[in-house]
Amino acid sequence: MSTGRLEAFTDGVIAILITVMVLELREPDGASWHALHSVLPTVFTYVLSFIYLGIYWNNHHHMLQATERVTGGVLWANLHLLFWLSLVPAATSWLGRNDFAEVPAAIYGMLLLAAAIAYYLLQTLIVRSQGDGSTLARAIGRDWKGKLSPLLYISGVLLAFVEHWLAVAMYALVAAIWIIPDRRVEHLLNAGSQDHPAR
Repeated sequence: MSTGRLEAFTDGVIAILITVMVLELREPDGASWHALHSVLPTVFTYVLSFIYLGIYWNNHHHMLQATERVTGGVLWANLHLLFWLSLVPAATSWLGRNDFAEVPAAIYGMLLLAAAIAYYLLQTLIVRSQGDGSTLARAIGRDWKGKLSPLLYISGVLLAFVEHWLAVAMYALVAAIWIIPDRRVEHLLNAGSQDHPAR
Protein backbone atom coordinates (compact mmCIF):
# COMPACT_ATOMS: atom_id res chain seq x y z
CA MET A 1 0.00 0.00 0.00
CA SER A 2 1.23 3.52 -0.74
CA THR A 3 1.62 6.12 1.99
CA GLY A 4 -0.89 8.61 0.54
CA ARG A 5 -4.02 7.39 2.32
CA LEU A 6 -2.22 6.96 5.63
CA GLU A 7 -0.82 10.48 5.50
CA ALA A 8 -4.15 12.00 4.44
CA PHE A 9 -6.00 10.22 7.26
CA THR A 10 -3.45 11.32 9.84
CA ASP A 11 -3.53 14.90 8.57
CA GLY A 12 -7.32 14.92 8.90
CA VAL A 13 -7.27 13.58 12.46
CA ILE A 14 -4.68 16.10 13.63
CA ALA A 15 -6.63 18.94 12.00
CA ILE A 16 -9.77 17.82 13.87
CA LEU A 17 -7.87 17.63 17.18
CA ILE A 18 -6.62 21.20 16.75
CA THR A 19 -10.17 22.32 15.97
CA VAL A 20 -11.53 20.59 19.08
CA MET A 21 -8.85 22.25 21.21
CA VAL A 22 -9.58 25.74 19.96
CA LEU A 23 -13.30 25.22 20.52
CA GLU A 24 -12.51 24.44 24.16
CA LEU A 25 -11.03 27.91 24.65
CA ARG A 26 -13.28 30.28 26.57
CA GLU A 27 -13.23 34.04 26.38
CA PRO A 28 -12.31 36.00 29.54
CA ASP A 29 -15.15 36.66 31.98
CA GLY A 30 -15.01 40.43 31.67
CA ALA A 31 -13.19 43.15 29.74
CA SER A 32 -10.32 43.91 32.11
CA TRP A 33 -6.67 42.85 32.13
CA HIS A 34 -7.43 40.89 35.30
CA ALA A 35 -10.08 38.91 33.43
CA LEU A 36 -7.54 38.14 30.71
CA HIS A 37 -5.06 36.98 33.34
CA SER A 38 -7.55 34.39 34.56
CA VAL A 39 -7.51 32.54 31.21
CA LEU A 40 -3.73 32.62 30.67
CA PRO A 41 -3.18 29.05 31.95
CA THR A 42 -5.75 27.75 29.45
CA VAL A 43 -4.21 29.74 26.60
CA PHE A 44 -0.67 28.63 27.49
CA THR A 45 -1.72 24.98 27.62
CA TYR A 46 -3.48 25.35 24.27
CA VAL A 47 -0.35 26.85 22.70
CA LEU A 48 1.83 24.07 24.13
CA SER A 49 -0.50 21.33 22.87
CA PHE A 50 -0.84 23.04 19.49
CA ILE A 51 2.95 23.03 19.18
CA TYR A 52 3.09 19.34 20.11
CA LEU A 53 0.47 18.41 17.53
CA GLY A 54 2.35 20.50 14.99
CA ILE A 55 5.59 18.69 15.81
CA TYR A 56 3.93 15.29 15.34
CA TRP A 57 2.31 16.41 12.09
CA ASN A 58 5.62 17.75 10.76
CA ASN A 59 7.70 14.72 11.74
CA HIS A 60 5.03 12.28 10.56
CA HIS A 61 5.00 14.01 7.16
CA HIS A 62 8.78 13.80 6.81
CA MET A 63 8.83 10.19 7.98
CA LEU A 64 6.26 9.15 5.38
CA GLN A 65 8.13 11.05 2.67
CA ALA A 66 10.96 8.58 3.32
CA THR A 67 8.60 5.58 3.40
CA GLU A 68 8.09 3.50 0.27
CA ARG A 69 5.32 1.17 1.42
CA VAL A 70 2.88 0.67 4.27
CA THR A 71 2.32 -2.69 5.95
CA GLY A 72 -0.56 -3.84 8.14
CA GLY A 73 1.62 -3.44 11.22
CA VAL A 74 2.42 0.14 10.23
CA LEU A 75 -1.31 0.89 9.85
CA TRP A 76 -2.05 -0.35 13.37
CA ALA A 77 0.98 1.46 14.80
CA ASN A 78 -0.25 4.67 13.20
CA LEU A 79 -3.70 4.18 14.75
CA HIS A 80 -2.00 3.54 18.09
CA LEU A 81 -0.24 6.92 17.78
CA LEU A 82 -3.49 8.65 16.81
CA PHE A 83 -5.24 7.12 19.83
CA TRP A 84 -2.87 8.87 22.22
CA LEU A 85 -2.93 12.10 20.24
CA SER A 86 -6.75 12.04 20.28
CA LEU A 87 -6.59 12.43 24.08
CA VAL A 88 -4.57 15.65 23.85
CA PRO A 89 -7.61 18.01 23.74
CA ALA A 90 -9.10 16.52 26.91
CA ALA A 91 -5.78 16.58 28.77
CA THR A 92 -5.14 20.12 27.56
CA SER A 93 -8.48 21.36 28.83
CA TRP A 94 -8.09 19.60 32.20
CA LEU A 95 -4.57 20.96 32.74
CA GLY A 96 -5.39 24.53 31.73
CA ARG A 97 -8.62 24.84 33.70
CA ASN A 98 -6.96 23.60 36.88
CA ASP A 99 -3.98 25.96 36.82
CA PHE A 100 -1.46 23.19 36.14
CA ALA A 101 -2.40 21.21 39.27
CA GLU A 102 -0.22 18.22 40.09
CA VAL A 103 -2.48 15.37 38.93
CA PRO A 104 -3.49 16.95 35.59
CA ALA A 105 0.17 17.93 35.04
CA ALA A 106 1.29 14.35 35.69
CA ILE A 107 -1.41 12.88 33.43
CA TYR A 108 -0.48 15.34 30.68
CA GLY A 109 3.12 14.15 30.88
CA MET A 110 2.06 10.49 30.84
CA LEU A 111 0.05 11.19 27.70
CA LEU A 112 3.03 12.86 26.03
CA LEU A 113 5.19 9.88 27.02
CA ALA A 114 2.65 7.41 25.59
CA ALA A 115 2.50 9.36 22.31
CA ALA A 116 6.30 9.42 22.11
CA ILE A 117 6.47 5.65 22.62
CA ALA A 118 3.77 5.14 19.99
CA TYR A 119 5.68 7.30 17.49
CA TYR A 120 8.88 5.36 18.20
CA LEU A 121 7.03 2.09 17.59
CA LEU A 122 5.64 3.39 14.30
CA GLN A 123 9.08 4.57 13.21
CA THR A 124 10.63 1.23 14.19
CA LEU A 125 8.08 -0.78 12.21
CA ILE A 126 8.59 1.38 9.12
CA VAL A 127 12.38 0.96 9.32
CA ARG A 128 12.00 -2.79 9.84
CA SER A 129 9.77 -3.09 6.78
CA GLN A 130 12.20 -1.13 4.59
CA GLY A 131 15.54 -2.32 5.90
CA ASP A 132 18.42 -0.80 7.83
CA GLY A 133 19.83 0.76 4.66
CA SER A 134 16.66 2.70 3.89
CA THR A 135 16.52 6.49 3.68
CA LEU A 136 14.56 6.69 6.92
CA ALA A 137 16.98 4.45 8.82
CA ARG A 138 19.93 6.56 7.68
CA ALA A 139 18.12 9.79 8.52
CA ILE A 140 17.20 8.69 12.04
CA GLY A 141 20.79 7.86 12.93
CA ARG A 142 21.34 7.88 16.67
CA ASP A 143 18.04 9.71 17.25
CA TRP A 144 19.23 11.55 20.37
CA LYS A 145 16.01 13.56 20.54
CA GLY A 146 13.92 10.40 20.50
CA LYS A 147 15.98 8.88 23.32
CA LEU A 148 16.13 12.02 25.46
CA SER A 149 12.44 12.95 25.26
CA PRO A 150 11.02 10.00 27.25
CA LEU A 151 13.50 10.68 30.05
CA LEU A 152 12.40 14.31 30.20
CA TYR A 153 8.72 13.29 30.17
CA ILE A 154 9.28 10.89 33.07
CA SER A 155 11.14 13.63 34.93
CA GLY A 156 8.21 15.96 34.29
CA VAL A 157 5.69 13.46 35.63
CA LEU A 158 7.70 13.01 38.82
CA LEU A 159 8.23 16.76 39.19
CA ALA A 160 4.47 17.30 38.96
CA PHE A 161 4.17 15.96 42.50
CA VAL A 162 6.96 18.22 43.76
CA GLU A 163 6.40 21.49 41.87
CA HIS A 164 3.87 21.38 39.04
CA TRP A 165 5.35 24.46 37.33
CA LEU A 166 8.61 22.57 36.88
CA ALA A 167 6.72 19.73 35.23
CA VAL A 168 5.10 22.07 32.70
CA ALA A 169 8.50 23.70 32.12
CA MET A 170 9.94 20.24 31.37
CA TYR A 171 7.21 19.55 28.80
CA ALA A 172 7.87 22.96 27.23
CA LEU A 173 11.58 22.12 27.08
CA VAL A 174 10.89 18.95 25.09
CA ALA A 175 8.70 20.93 22.70
CA ALA A 176 11.50 23.49 22.28
CA ILE A 177 13.96 20.70 21.45
CA TRP A 178 11.65 19.30 18.76
CA ILE A 179 10.33 22.56 17.33
CA ILE A 180 13.66 23.12 15.57
CA PRO A 181 13.14 21.12 12.37
CA ASP A 182 15.31 18.06 11.89
CA ARG A 183 16.21 18.26 8.21
CA ARG A 184 18.03 14.94 7.88
CA VAL A 185 15.18 13.21 6.04
CA GLU A 186 14.64 16.22 3.81
CA HIS A 187 18.34 16.41 2.91
CA LEU A 188 18.53 12.70 2.14
CA LEU A 189 15.40 12.86 -0.01
CA ASN A 190 16.76 15.86 -1.92
CA ALA A 191 20.08 14.10 -2.42
CA GLY A 192 18.26 11.03 -3.71
CA SER A 193 16.21 13.05 -6.18
CA GLN A 194 19.39 14.66 -7.53
CA ASP A 195 21.05 11.29 -7.91
CA HIS A 196 17.98 9.99 -9.79
CA PRO A 197 16.55 12.96 -11.72
CA ALA A 198 13.10 12.59 -13.25
CA ARG A 199 13.14 11.64 -16.91
